[in-house]
Amino acid sequence: MDYISILQIFDSAVRLATPLLLACLAGLFSERAGIFDIGLEGKILVSAMFAAAVSTMTGTVWLGLLAGLLGSLVFSLIHGLASITFRGNQLISGVALNFLASGITVLISESWFGLGGRTPGLSGAERFLPIELPLAESLSGLPVLGPLYKELISGHTLLVYVALLMVPVSWFVLYRTRFGLRLRAVGENPAAVDTAGISVVRLRYASMVIAGLLCGLAGVYLSTGLGAGFGKEMSAGRGYIALAALIFAKWRPWYALGATMLFGLLEAIANRYQNIDLGGFIVPVQFMQALPYILTVIILAGFVGKAIPPRAGGQPYVKER
Repeated sequence: MDYISILQIFDSAVRLATPLLLACLAGLFSERAGIFDIGLEGKILVSAMFAAAVSTMTGTVWLGLLAGLLGSLVFSLIHGLASITFRGNQLISGVALNFLASGITVLISESWFGLGGRTPGLSGAERFLPIELPLAESLSGLPVLGPLYKELISGHTLLVYVALLMVPVSWFVLYRTRFGLRLRAVGENPAAVDTAGISVVRLRYASMVIAGLLCGLAGVYLSTGLGAGFGKEMSAGRGYIALAALIFAKWRPWYALGATMLFGLLEAIANRYQNIDLGGFIVPVQFMQALPYILTVIILAGFVGKAIPPRAGGQPYVKER
């Protein structure tokens, strides 16, 4: 395997890891505030559908971006209403939203376009196109660094760069701001936060808004950046994989980047090498395609060391009178 091929695999890994990274950061904010968000999958799906649908109807991806963010935000606030205001079971609420998103996206798409639950293909201004960074072509002749810049760093869509930027931004917000300190405290000991005169409900809703927006970006990228339209169940379990990556990352932003890139790399390898010959034994294509999901099972089985979630995670807060 030559150098260019390796760079192309990593380039593909970055593209495939982007929706996972955004969804993982969304789960990070919600779970740091004590809200388990199984509904990441549903929010990605509904965002992807509305983004593609509005983009194709208006001819501009920016209105599609707004529609996708709003769709995900509504689902996130519904989860917040069930989990925070009505103190319902967070896992059941998230699963219910996933089922709702699975059905409603196909229903709306079929009603609007009559294409079997799909949207028309996107092109031109209807989707996010790759951005060539300055001097990418002229520097491509340089040894090592030239191809690295051209093949791996340059040529991604805007949302890929936004997703990568969200990692240091999330770290700064969580660990270097008063809001982040309070948010993490709510996930560990909401009673102490309430005693200090800070609204637990307001902070948890704020985390749901952030999670909704980040998940919205994941869905928008999936249908208007990585793909060129919406298809039935196109999220393909990415919300669940993002949750596994979050556990793998031990609820830390920088670790989340590494965990999601690992998943993206496995998917990129599976896509590029459908059949691998190991001394006469051909690895089945089905095994290669299942690699990211196999890793998810391994992670959830507990082979990642000690991963301790926020202590108040999954528990509705009842204010003492």
